[in-house]
Amino acid sequence: MSATPDLSIVILSWNTRELTLACLRALERDTTRLAREIIVVDNHSGDGSADAVAQAFPYVVLVRNEENRLYAAGNNQGVERATGRYVCLLNSDTEVVPGALDILVRFLAENPEYGAVSPRLNSFDGSVQRACTRFPGLLDVIVDSTHFSHTPIGKRRHARTRMHDFDHQSTRDVDQPPGAVFMMRREEYIERGGLDEELSLFYNDVDLCRRLWASGRKIRYIAEAQVFHHQGASTSRSARVQSLWADNRLSYYAKHHGLTGAVWVRFVRWLAQMQIAAGVVLGPRAIHEKIAALNELGAQARR
Repeated sequence: MSATPDLSIVILSWNTRELTLACLRALERDTTRLAREIIVVDNHSGDGSADAVAQAFPYVVLVRNEENRLYAAGNNQGVERATGRYVCLLNSDTEVVPGALDILVRFLAENPEYGAVSPRLNSFDGSVQRACTRFPGLLDVIVDSTHFSHTPIGKRRHARTRMHDFDHQSTRDVDQPPGAVFMMRREEYIERGGLDEELSLFYNDVDLCRRLWASGRKIRYIAEAQVFHHQGASTSRSARVQSLWADNRLSYYAKHHGLTGAVWVRFVRWLAQMQIAAGVVLGPRAIHEKIAALNELGAQARR
């Protein structure tokens, strides 16, 4: 392996042992003329992921964290260890199609006005995952959190933000491409501060893309480069994850929309809780179940 690789691939792993191993096996099948290094950052997995990687892929740079540093900090940690000219943040639940990463590197090398590039994501049944989005605005907060999403305006807004007008089978510039495979020049990633660690698990990729576009750097989605993705494999619905989502959303809107954004997010969160409470009160549950549900809702509001 070259002392100065062309590409550093950073894979963040947390309790995805078999997926991480499959991801690394796919990279082994991807023959390339580019010099590469692979860095796996294990976020204190409890399923033996780190040991399995060390045994099966001894050439991989393995970082063993003593705690789960979450998505933004874990990826930044991997980039800090990287030495390649380009760096690719590669989710552990992906399997690259041979040649895909080379296409991304070639595009960045030939197009200096672009700050980032991502490939097309496919499900394992061959269908295309429509993962590109436009930047969310203030209206999206209420669309994502309340029954306003069922109104004609809400449906149109959701379709616009989620780019339902784009079939994802052609190459184009986008606001935010799939974060599961995201490539930049390493120096530019570091200069821009990488992923904002205050946005620990959510909205960090949205924020980075927004900062790139704000500074005049374009982002390209390349449909010819393809990667398989186990959609939703790394998503959790735990209370902690839901709390982090709410906190990260508040931080994102405060960062990009100021006080107005922060106040609006808090108001919509209250509105959503009132909506849920109304459903509990008017629903068919027994009285003691309603009281318990309302108490739990109140506890969530105080977190």
